[in-house]
Formats: sequence, structure tokens, C-alpha cells
Amino acid sequence: MKKIIYTVLIFSGIFLNSCTEKDLEPTLTVNKDVNVISNVGDLKGLLSGAYDRMTSATYYGRNVIVFGDVRSDNAYANGTSGRFLTSGAMDMTNSNGDADDAFLQMYGVIANCNIIINANISGDQVAVNHVKGQAMALRALVHYDLVRIFGQQHVNGGDLSSLGVAYVKQFLMPTEMKPKRNTVGEVKSFIYDDLDKSLTMMTPSLNGDKKAIRTFTVNAIKARVALYFGDWDIAKTASQAVINGSGARVLTATEYPAAFKANLQANSIFELVFASDDNRGNDSLYNIFNNTAYGDVVALQDLKDQFSSTDVRGGMITVVEKSRLRNIGKFTKADINVVLFRFEEMLLINAEASFRLNAADPTALTNLNLVATNRGALPYASVSVANILLERRKELCFEGFRFDDIARNKMNMPVVDATKQTYDDLGLPGIVYGSYRYAFPIPLREMNANSNSIQNKGY
Repeated sequence: MKKIIYTVLIFSGIFLNSCTEKDLEPTLTVNKDVNVISNVGDLKGLLSGAYDRMTSATYYGRNVIVFGDVRSDNAYANGTSGRFLTSGAMDMTNSNGDADDAFLQMYGVIANCNIIINANISGDQVAVNHVKGQAMALRALVHYDLVRIFGQQHVNGGDLSSLGVAYVKQFLMPTEMKPKRNTVGEVKSFIYDDLDKSLTMMTPSLNGDKKAIRTFTVNAIKARVALYFGDWDIAKTASQAVINGSGARVLTATEYPAAFKANLQANSIFELVFASDDNRGNDSLYNIFNNTAYGDVVALQDLKDQFSSTDVRGGMITVVEKSRLRNIGKFTKADINVVLFRFEEMLLINAEASFRLNAADPTALTNLNLVATNRGALPYASVSVANILLERRKELCFEGFRFDDIARNKMNMPVVDATKQTYDDLGLPGIVYGSYRYAFPIPLREMNANSNSIQNKGY
């Protein structure tokens, strides 16, 4: 195999021997040796390959999004096909396939990005730098996903000095792939560095459509990262840049339900393309929520109870077969694009950052109510952290945010249905903040291959 094909399936010495070049089409659209990548077209092909890897069922095509809801008070796994039972119960082991698959897939995306970033390309340097800047922003996003899932910042009094993940910046060959884990603080710093540099490299006039990283997307990523880490000044500034300059807008109550059934809507900032041959069959978000296929992920009544009778979002969760509450409003077919960033998230980030910085800032209530009233819900009379988290829960349910909102606020995992939420932390009911279960294990396969890696606490 050529190096570029070979490396994407390797991380820390792991090689999938059953793979062929044919298996990797269309994941990598440029089948070339690293040393012969020669023009901006090659770079664009590699970037398309990185996006395509992100649509895998092990990443944003299903699992990483589901992890955020099934480990929370939004949803549970009913065991129809056995999927998400262990992650939903927060009862994983170091041999868990969900953790292993996500880990490998995300570092595969990073491998694509590093080839692009470190390539020596002649020609139009403005165009070259724009693609490299896109790859740098994508590298930052993927490392953020890795650290929020595998990092130790929420375990046993963890903080920025806790173990994060290896921040990989170079295209590494198999003999070199034994990186050490950076601290959470180092990962955060590297993420910001990548995002800031990407903005200096990208040219706004070269921005494409919402199916690729744009300068607005970079600020959206920065806003999300800053919210997670409580960097309120950064969160406010970055989200405001998106609100002011992206051209996106909040959808009305009338528009909202239909928006999840079509691509490139007015509120979209960045979305991953799911073509007709992507995630078909049962391995899709649609089929994990839908009762006619696997249907393993079911909404909890407590989530449904948060919506008023006039809130259009409540109608997108309804009882179908066997008295089970189903998400029928989002991911309504297998080939619909997955929107990773949308305008309403930016409004809610801006509202929270504004409030955290200055409780009297009227921007917080304005932006909070821009979301609520455009869903048919009554406006909030005041702003509080509880109200912001409630509105985020209602607006962003089934999109993978709820677990992180609970964790970043240092909350115990809410138990709203002790029968369906099958939590059991060493015999104690529920999962208390600080439990080792707030982080996934480093996969056993990685531990065996990389002598520099350190296992997470509890595993």
C-alpha cells in the first residue's frame, strides 16, 4: 500500500491487516505516496477524505453523537440489538469496541489532516494555505472530541493538569507511532493554537459552502471548545463573530421541524455530507433512533416533559410502538447531512458566556429567548445557569451535547428513570461526578501497541 493509504489505518502501531486499497475508497480519494502530493487539488482530495472518515458510523455518522445522549437523562439503550448498552450504562471496559472504534477513526482523520498541513506544495500559496488552514481547524476539532471523551478532566478531582490525549501534529510512520498523552491543558492550548493559526491561513473569499470548513466554522469550533473549558471571554467573542458574520440565522417555529429533513438550511454553519451510499442500512443515526430498524436509542419521559404544549420541539418526540418515546424529528433518513454546527448553538453559547461574564448583561436574556420564542415556547423572565442548560437540553437533544453539559458543570449524572438508566457505580446508585466512568477507557489495543500510553483511572 502507498504510505497515505497505509497510515490512515495505523495508530500507535495498530495495523488492520484485512484492509485493502479498494476498502478505503472513497475514504481516501487520493491514492498517492506522501512524497508525490504536488498540488492544491491533491490537498483538497485529502481533505475530502478526512470529511468522509468523519461520516463513519464510529464517529459523527452515529456513535459519537449517540454517546452524548445515551449517557445522560435524555435517552437510554433498550437492548434491541445490544448496541450502546455498556456506554449507556457507563459501564465500559478497556476492550469495549465503541471506544476502540471511535479512537481509531478519529486519529485516522488527524492523519489525513497532518499530511495536508505538512505537505510542501508549490503553486498558488493563498489557495494552498486556505486548504491547510481548513485541515488545521479540523485537526483541532477532532482533538477536542478525543479529549472530551477520553480525557481525565472530570475524574477524581481532575483539572487541566490531568491526562488528556496525545496531540499528534506530524504524519508518523508505524515505527514512530508511540506518542505520549498530553495533559488536558496542553491539548486545550494546542487546539486554540491550531484554530488561531488556521484563521491566519484561510482567506474568507475562498470560503465554499456549508459542506466545508469556512472561516466562520473556525470561530464556531473555538466557541464550542471555549464553552466546554469555561473560557468565557473566548466563547463570547468567537460565538459573536459567527452570529454577526456567518450569514446564518435562527429558524422560526414553522421552519424548525422541516429543517431536519433537508440539507443546507438557513441555520446551518457546517455539515457533513451523507450521500446515498454513506451509512446506508442499519448503521446510521436514523436507524438507531427509528423503531423500524435497530431502534436501540429511546427518549426518556423526563426529556419529553420539559417541553410545553406550544413548543414545536416537543412534537418531534412521540410515542410509537410498545409505548416507547422516539426521536422522530432529527436524523429522519439515512442519507441526510449531519449538521455539526448551527446558529442556535452559537446563540446559546453567547448567552451563557455573556451571563457568566456579567449576570446583568442583557445580551444573555435576548439570545436565550431568541431560541425559546422561535420554538413556540414562552420567553424566560430571567437568566440562570439552570435556564441556559434547560434550553440547551431542549434545543440540542439527540445531537450529542447533553453529557458534556452535565460534565462541564461538575454535576452528578441525573437519574430520572432508575429502571431504564442502568447506572451502577460499584454498587452505588447513579453515577457521581468524579467517577472514573465519566471518561472512556484508552482502548486495550492502543495500550498493547504503545508503550508510552497510560490507561485511564478505573480501567
